[in-house]
Amino acid sequence: MQLPEEVKLIIKTSCADCHSNTTKYPWYSEIAPFSWYLAQHVNEGKEHLNFSEWSAYNKDQKSHILRDLKGELKEKKMPLESYLKLHEEAKMTAIQYQTLLNWVNSIPSE
Repeated sequence: MQLPEEVKLIIKTSCADCHSNTTKYPWYSEIAPFSWYLAQHVNEGKEHLNFSEWSAYNKDQKSHILRDLKGELKEKKMPLESYLKLHEEAKMTAIQYQTLLNWVNSIPSE
C-alpha cells in the first residue's frame, strides 16, 4: 500500500503497535498479567486491521475494513484510551484524524 508520508507517520506513531506486524512491545510485556492483556489486545487489533497484511485482503475485506475505519476515525475511537495512558505520543490531533479520514476517503474501491 502506497502511503503519503504524513499518513505513514501518523500510522507509525498512533496505529502500528496494534495494527501491523511491527509491534514494539514495552518492557512490561514480559510480566504476567500484563503480557496476557497486551497479547490479547494486539491480536484483536490485528484481527480488525493489519496494515502489514493489506495486500492479502480481498476486495470485500478491504471494503469492510475501510468502512469500519471511517467510523472509528469520525468518532475518534482510536487509539484506545487505555493505550494512550502509557503512550501519550500516540494521541492524535483533530488535524491528524482528518488527515487519516481524507486518506481513507481517497482510497478507490477495487
